[in-house]
Amino acid sequence: MSTDEVDRLVAAWRQERPDLDVQPLQVLSRVSRLARHLDRARRDVFAAHDLESWEFDVLTALRRAGEPYQLSPGQLLRATLVTSGTMTNRIDRLAAAKLVERHPDPQDKRGVQVRLTDVGRTRVDAAFGDLLDRERELLGGLGSVESERLAGLLRTLLIPFDATADPRPYI
Repeated sequence: MSTDEVDRLVAAWRQERPDLDVQPLQVLSRVSRLARHLDRARRDVFAAHDLESWEFDVLTALRRAGEPYQLSPGQLLRATLVTSGTMTNRIDRLAAAKLVERHPDPQDKRGVQVRLTDVGRTRVDAAFGDLLDRERELLGGLGSVESERLAGLLRTLLIPFDATADPRPYI
């Protein structure tokens, strides 16, 4: 059987602290290391499309909303879990880049709706497609049955967290 860095880490802790059960490291250290690799891969994909991670977050929230691909700033706040000042700054920057537009809210004369432009939709669709290709590569060592099983196990771990917090949707 192959070993990885986590196996070496666990072995060292078992040697140094045999009084502790270091079994959680077997799973969670691997999850943590995978998260760092995934974050790096995602940043690379986004950079190839001239996007930052935060831009991708906002644009995908709009894209997932369906036609006409628009949300209020408040809805974007809830989807991305940032402050209103941060969201205003992000909308300003995305509008300056012609990726989104502000439109008056027909339901609220004081409000606005943020709408994905055609340029924004094209950019986020291309980035999302490339992201999925890259993520398939990252999962290449697993067969479809293993991938489904792992997804189920991770879901089991995440459900208690999602039940007690407002989880940030990453995609």
